[in-house]
Amino acid sequence: MAFVALTANDGSAVEFDPDVAPIQGGCKDVYFSRDKSCVVAFYRAPLDACAFDRLEHIVGPYRERIFDPNANGDYWRDIFCWPERLVTWQGRVGIVAPTYPKQFFFQNGNFAGKEKNGKRFASGKLFNRFVPDDEKGTLFTTLRACLTLARGMRRLHAAGLARSDLSYNNCLIDPKSGQARIIDLDGLVVPGKYPPEVVGTPDFIAPEVVKTQNLKIGDPQKALPCRSTDQHALATLIYSLLFHRHPLRGSAVYSRDDREQERMEMGERALFIERPTDASNRLPPDVPAEAPWNDLSQTPCSLLGPKLAALFRQAFIDGLHNPTKRPTANAWETAIVQTGDSLLPCSNPNCVQKWFVLDRFTRFASLQCPYCGTSYQNTIPILDFYSKYGSVYRPENRSLVVFHNLCVYPWHVDPKVTPNEKLPPDARSPVGYISFYRGRWVFVNQRIRGMRNLTTGVETPPGAMVELQNNMELLLYADGSQERKARISLR
Repeated sequence: MAFVALTANDGSAVEFDPDVAPIQGGCKDVYFSRDKSCVVAFYRAPLDACAFDRLEHIVGPYRERIFDPNANGDYWRDIFCWPERLVTWQGRVGIVAPTYPKQFFFQNGNFAGKEKNGKRFASGKLFNRFVPDDEKGTLFTTLRACLTLARGMRRLHAAGLARSDLSYNNCLIDPKSGQARIIDLDGLVVPGKYPPEVVGTPDFIAPEVVKTQNLKIGDPQKALPCRSTDQHALATLIYSLLFHRHPLRGSAVYSRDDREQERMEMGERALFIERPTDASNRLPPDVPAEAPWNDLSQTPCSLLGPKLAALFRQAFIDGLHNPTKRPTANAWETAIVQTGDSLLPCSNPNCVQKWFVLDRFTRFASLQCPYCGTSYQNTIPILDFYSKYGSVYRPENRSLVVFHNLCVYPWHVDPKVTPNEKLPPDARSPVGYISFYRGRWVFVNQRIRGMRNLTTGVETPPGAMVELQNNMELLLYADGSQERKARISLR
């Protein structure tokens, strides 16, 4: 074994064995370093000056900006698999990037040893037949992975960058742990500086790009990948991971020619399969290999509650052919966090999702898991939040659905706290919890100052607990004229 030692652009040493057959990607040959801590990926084709300059900026100032320790940079190391260095060997340019953690490789089954790219989970057929049960995760963990992807895209866009080719091929998903990684970041787009190298991956290319892809570069009517096309791809990726189907690929046929069908289906005539006013692109619900994900009557997007359903409609109806109306990555992040507050665990150990969203406005009549039909047996406290600014309380249009031993966090209590990468360590741990104790629901206050039962006027100091009763109100936060209270409903 003859290792080759290279000196990277930052002066560090990189060793790899050129005699081991490389893993071949779309445009690169990938080798593992000697200690397996990173990979060395060499471009097969020569790079022009613009492409090389782009790479220098990606491993240089852009990387430094994202991972700046003074701006919560360490948080993003678990979200981006970012190229770190450049090398050259035998006239070829290569990038050095961290290897993927082991949880992003399948441990058993048909995909054993293969990367957990998002495509394995975005197809009902693949998900049902080939993903091992212990690798499928739950609705809770899949939402967590989608939250990670939304946060990553929000950070890129805030830095003035566009992913340009976001798809299930360049995201790693581990539904088992709820983790995700955005990979293949060597082609980032900077509007006005570094143009896109590709138009995207089929299934994720925005309709305006598909519609104008035959126009020449420089034509003012030609649409190119940018932040708004990222927004379409992100919405498509989130929908596909949560419902194991594509939001636009239904049963509508526009042409017998495959290329023309693709151009119409994903471009000019793109139509949301769940559009309420047009059923012409519905999925056939009688394909057993894809059930229940192809049955829109059983698994509509409204199953995930009003927050996410509204964004899916915004992305695939309002914004499908109008890029300015597409939801931002930040909007997805907020909606996923609030949807997580509406989750209930299913008591059926064989339930495919293990959790379901309780939409308090429509689901009180049944209280059944929509995925397996198991009835929910316990009473359910729901905390509806209200904020006071000045002298008036206003509803926040968000709730916390309670199950046994549910943790209450600072962002549930303090209206100024947002759950993101900026949270200090003490804001990441619970401030209380709610349990079903001796036949009653109790809120145990661990470290909330000034918590008070507004119905009786009795304070609940840290270390004490209060029984939750129907229609009672709890003061959770008070700072001058700004307050937050929770109104309790027991169902």
